Parts: sequence; structure tokens; C-alpha cells
Amino acid sequence: MQRGSDRLSVHRDDEMKHELQGMLRSGHPTRVEEWHDPEPAADDDPEVWSGPVGGLGSPASLERVRAELARTLSRSCFPASARDLARMLRRRNAPAALADTVAALPHSARYDNVQQLAEALAARG
Repeated sequence: MQRGSDRLSVHRDDEMKHELQGMLRSGHPTRVEEWHDPEPAADDDPEVWSGPVGGLGSPASLERVRAELARTLSRSCFPASARDLARMLRRRNAPAALADTVAALPHSARYDNVQQLAEALAARG
């Protein structure tokens, strides 16, 4: 069947699906060549966590905190306590201010996903 609006052939489409299959299943890049993978944040990059837009009290703070947490933490990190999450953030080189703020959350609370953690951090602001 010919689909006139497609930019790619059926064979190329299947080839691209096959290339992405490993990454979709594993949750991380599976390529051998490092130049295909995105670069991690550099030391001199501005911190999204405490950037110029405002701190935890700003209207966009929940989205900013959630984005920064999602950059660092994966689904396999949850559920976990604040202490465990802070340890994972430090191990994965998250901004120190973010890890310290997560460590200051109540130790008895458990978080099932990034959204719950971000809401708890934004509420502390």
C-alpha cells in the first residue's frame, strides 16, 4: 500500500523502529558511539534548580523542580524515602542544592514518583 504523505519508505520506517527498540526497553541510550548520546550538563552551565526565574516560591517552580528531578532520577529509583533519593541524587551528580533540599524532607515519607517528590519540594518553598 502506497502512502503518499510519508517521507520515509516502509523499510526505513521498520529499520528506525528496530534501532529504537533497545533504548525504549532499557530506558537509557544503547549506542556504542558516544557522540550519538546527548552531553551531560557542564559544571559552568546555569543550574535549572536555582536559576534566575525564581526559587521554590515562583509559579513555575513545580515544573522546574520536576524537570530537574526527572533529568537525574529514573523510574527505577522509586518508591523510596527522602534519604535514599538524596543519596541517589548525589551519586548521579545532581546540583548540591537539590540533593540537600531533598535530604531535608521528612525521613518517614516515601515517594512513589517524581511528581510526588516535586510537589513535596515545592510545598516546602
